[in-house]
Amino acid sequence: MRALIGFGRTVADLAVTEVFYRDGLGFARIAPPEPLPPAQAEAMGLGDRRATQLRMRLGAQTVTFLTVDPPGAPYPADPAATDPFFQHLAIPVRDMAAAMAQLAPLSPIPISRGGPQRLPESTGGVTAYKFRDPDGHPLELIVFPGGPPADRWREAPGLFLGIDHSAITVTDLEATLAFLTGPLGLTLAERGLNQGPEQARLDGLDDPQVDVLALEPPEPAPHVELLHYRVPATERRLVFGPADRAATRYVFATADPQALSRRLRAAGRVPQASADGAAVYCAGPDGHGVLFVRA
Repeated sequence: MRALIGFGRTVADLAVTEVFYRDGLGFARIAPPEPLPPAQAEAMGLGDRRATQLRMRLGAQTVTFLTVDPPGAPYPADPAATDPFFQHLAIPVRDMAAAMAQLAPLSPIPISRGGPQRLPESTGGVTAYKFRDPDGHPLELIVFPGGPPADRWREAPGLFLGIDHSAITVTDLEATLAFLTGPLGLTLAERGLNQGPEQARLDGLDDPQVDVLALEPPEPAPHVELLHYRVPATERRLVFGPADRAATRYVFATADPQALSRRLRAAGRVPQASADGAAVYCAGPDGHGVLFVRA
């Protein structure tokens, strides 16, 4: 493993997605819509469908939006933060009020209740707001009060500074930790329990208790967070493939995809590799996608 180099989301309409992320969140197009590279399509089981990607960046971070024809399943109705297909992108902003004002004309679907929430000092003291894009994928705006998290973004230009991390909701915390710290080589950096009225309003839930774990990749990059809700318990577990609208992906660079495939199989996962060995796709314990590309 080398680094977490990007994120992927399956969407219905690339034009609608581009407007939302460009005008509402400051993303910029890297290239026009283009076919998904054949090795990635093969590894993701999309070789028999037309898969088109739009790569966009925010600061130094990249998100690849994917449409698939014929399409897969729609995004589930009435999604919640406790759903194990939940994966948000956390975007640090320079000014929360200004960011909310720029986002408002795009009519984001709120997750948080009552606008941005300032969490207690005991759980970081950040100000955050969660919402959904036109497909239902969750995002978070965040302002760090100071310290190393704020220092990471001090020199970043603009109002929307980049992607600090991507958090996934998991049902089996220990299995996911073993997956991420074993064959993927991430390191557990921080662990805490968030609860209280501010967390409830942020997550759009009643009285949640959520384990929050931060894991760092081998090279400096956005990091991974795990959200494990002790309360309320997850009530539905749905299986998604890369063509389905709820599908999301971490994208990692690796020097040796074939060796990585062997490690994944030894850890009990079922990776899919392209014939040329340039890409490997694997689902984690709760179905969250991970795409590995040779670099």
